Amino acid sequence: MQRPNAARMFDYYLGGTANFAADRQAVDRLVADVPEARVYARATRAFLGRLIRFLSHRGIDQFLDLGSGMPTVGNVHEIARRCRSDARVAYVDVEPEVVAHARQLLRGVDNVTVTQADIREPETVLSAPEVTELLDFTRPVAVLAVSILPYVPDADDPASLVAAYRDNCVPGSYLAVSHSTPLTMTEEQVRHSESAYQGTRTPLAVREIERIRELLPGYSLVEPGLVPLPQWRPEPDINAQQDATASANAVGALGYLP
Repeated sequence: MQRPNAARMFDYYLGGTANFAADRQAVDRLVADVPEARVYARATRAFLGRLIRFLSHRGIDQFLDLGSGMPTVGNVHEIARRCRSDARVAYVDVEPEVVAHARQLLRGVDNVTVTQADIREPETVLSAPEVTELLDFTRPVAVLAVSILPYVPDADDPASLVAAYRDNCVPGSYLAVSHSTPLTMTEEQVRHSESAYQGTRTPLAVREIERIRELLPGYSLVEPGLVPLPQWRPEPDINAQQDATASANAVGALGYLP
């Protein structure tokens, strides 16, 4: 039986087709106990879109997307290029099938690369040809860690991991973070959420807000700071159907490197 996969599970949350029966079964079991799981996925995707538009309007044209996941509608390069035709995007993911699928979909697309690497190994990521030949780290880069740090266990020291990427960026760069946190979930629902991913290669860690804040040292947070996802620079016209703030059970922030 196919093992559930976090990237494919996220695709299924969003109504995609790049998933298998094992992924759908894992999600359906989780949603039965934690209905907010689907809200989390939609809110995360909406947050990503707002981030890219904001960064593009701030002049950022280089993006390093860590743990990019299964390609779906509204990917980073698609959003960025609506604002800046010269945008460059380096996607990074550890899952071979995710990378293979992304490369197939992006074949022939200029200034977009896909690297198979573990984001927990910054030196490997930052020295990969697909990254170094596309992104110029002597200029500002936006590092995107959207819905990926929950899959980095405490044993791998996510704060030090983020710092390693920060230290390779010049002033004027940005770091975007989103992370699951219990806003409306009960302790039992948190346990259900974490248990749902135990069978994948990337177990989930739901962290408290203060622990998430510790992942952002060295950055000046863009207003409104670290807030529930739908509260981060909402766009009423675009997100008219957006779910309630608390039920997303996730926070996000954008840090600026002075």
